[in-house]
Amino acid sequence: MKLSRILGVVCLVFFLFLFFSPSSWSATPPTVTIFVDATSAPRKIFHAKLKIPASAGDLTLYYPKWIPGEHAPDGPVIDLAGLKFTTSGKTLKWRRDLLDGFTIHVDVPAGENEVNAELDFLSPATFEGGFSSGSSATDKMAVISWNQVLLYPKGWKSDDLTYVASLKLPANWRFGTPLPIASTTSDNGETQITFKASSLTTLVDSPVITGEFLKVVKLADDPLTEMDIAADSAAALEPPQQVWDHYRNLVEQANKLFGAHHYRDYHFLLSLSDHVAHFGLEHHESDDSRVDERGLVDETARKMEASLLPHEYVHSWNGKYRRPADLATPDYQEPMQDDLLWVYEGLTNYLGTVLTARSGLLTPEQSRDDLALTAAALDHTPGRTWRNLQDTADAAPQLYFAPQAWHSWRRGVDFYEEDTLNWLWVDVIIRQRSKGTKTIDDFCHLFHGAPSTGPILKTYTFDDVVNTLSQVVPYDWRGFWTERLTNHGAGAPLEGIEGSGWKLVYDEFPSEMNRGGESNWHFVDVAYSVGLELREDGTITDTIEGMPAAVAGIGPGMKLIAVNGRQYSPEVLRDALKAGKGSTTPLELLVENTDYYKTYKLDYHGGEHYPHLVRDESKPDLLTEIYKAK
Repeated sequence: MKLSRILGVVCLVFFLFLFFSPSSWSATPPTVTIFVDATSAPRKIFHAKLKIPASAGDLTLYYPKWIPGEHAPDGPVIDLAGLKFTTSGKTLKWRRDLLDGFTIHVDVPAGENEVNAELDFLSPATFEGGFSSGSSATDKMAVISWNQVLLYPKGWKSDDLTYVASLKLPANWRFGTPLPIASTTSDNGETQITFKASSLTTLVDSPVITGEFLKVVKLADDPLTEMDIAADSAAALEPPQQVWDHYRNLVEQANKLFGAHHYRDYHFLLSLSDHVAHFGLEHHESDDSRVDERGLVDETARKMEASLLPHEYVHSWNGKYRRPADLATPDYQEPMQDDLLWVYEGLTNYLGTVLTARSGLLTPEQSRDDLALTAAALDHTPGRTWRNLQDTADAAPQLYFAPQAWHSWRRGVDFYEEDTLNWLWVDVIIRQRSKGTKTIDDFCHLFHGAPSTGPILKTYTFDDVVNTLSQVVPYDWRGFWTERLTNHGAGAPLEGIEGSGWKLVYDEFPSEMNRGGESNWHFVDVAYSVGLELREDGTITDTIEGMPAAVAGIGPGMKLIAVNGRQYSPEVLRDALKAGKGSTTPLELLVENTDYYKTYKLDYHGGEHYPHLVRDESKPDLLTEIYKAK
């Protein structure tokens, strides 16, 4: 009798699950069709129409919130406009969820099995925003991120939902994308592309770059690897031949580093414009990278962004193929947990710098200078005394959008830079303990390598990272990473640099990378002398706690007006620092602060300070070996 009751309850629960689950509405996950009209891209507006299978009652739709690679709930829902739902010619009522602004509820009448949705995406009209919420279109080009222009039904994994997408482009615009194409047609110069059916996961992971000035450069044949570059001018697409050679080297060196690939083909989608948001965003079979219009043809700009494409390319292996389990969410609504970004982004940043050197995008000397700048910045980040490295990852959804002011005390997403130093340290330990027979390359072969596959996902945990490192060389890797993630040291972790045979020093001569950074990003670097970070016009973006400017009372948001009684300019400030070296006279800075003026006297007499790496001849030169092409 008791057993029969238990069986009855089990059957009832099973029946209720079937009745209220999505599978009770449809035997298979739905197929959604989406058409995007991008012919108004120069006006910075995109029109989309969707056909979504539905049944009577509440149809719950999501606008993508947590976008893979963005590590935050920053889907640009604020730019969703013109929303309208119809079925059988009747307009349907809808309402936004009061607890979640990314959720839309649509009332579907009885007897209907499909809802038509219309929406517009308002691409920011000025240079603003970050990642896929940033400005993405100009008069001559655009990047279409599919998460901007779609909705998806609740109750299904993004892997299970099928989308059939088509896209219409402005007249005479060409395009590039990793998304497989079914057909293209042209009418009066306007191209319409119909893509092969794909999962929602693949669609969102496959942006389209398009423009009037678009160049395709093949980098490799097996598998096909190419650059699809859109620019605001034809001239921006004509750098020296060596640039293409270096990117071909990048593909070759990356495949040697990992020993396999995990994409069908790969497209570097590169935007060259002064009017789109600048960033890099990874995808499994492409990237979405955006730099200044002259980012390829101007030598200084090219050097400053040299590691961008190597970083995003590494993500195809580290971040897309291998991904922290808590970042592998079933859809774009479930929150992601960022605690392993020290691997996802930190290791990627280190490997990106290595490949930048191995491919020739930077010379070994330039690569060392770049590493010195990274080390110096972290060595002057007093926020490390209260916020540990783990918290920079845990707080990433907030820190990605933190202002520059008070950066050195607040800290930002420093897991990029600090873990460049930490993973260099790991590489050095592996080389030392194996007496040169093993390197970080061996870890990459084990963790990311053979066999080659198409775009698949293989998750990992902290234990997986530790265990793989232990396979390469026995060591207390758990203790190492626990200490690195939780320590509150005031200075940067320089042991990797020092173990590789180099030392961080400061002198009065800025390096080529130092000068290039100032020129390219229009700032004045006196951070390592008086602790000021400021723009060329004198606006102070940050002051470093404990250094002379902060001690004297200067803070972010103020503006430098005069130096030692003379009107400020970058040259006047540098000359004053030089002249004050070894003197006893304080450095006098006239500063404006919310309409009030005050002169601050800085007790500083050390001259200019710029970071460099110099050889420590008492140790083997491992860094040169690390940067050497394979």
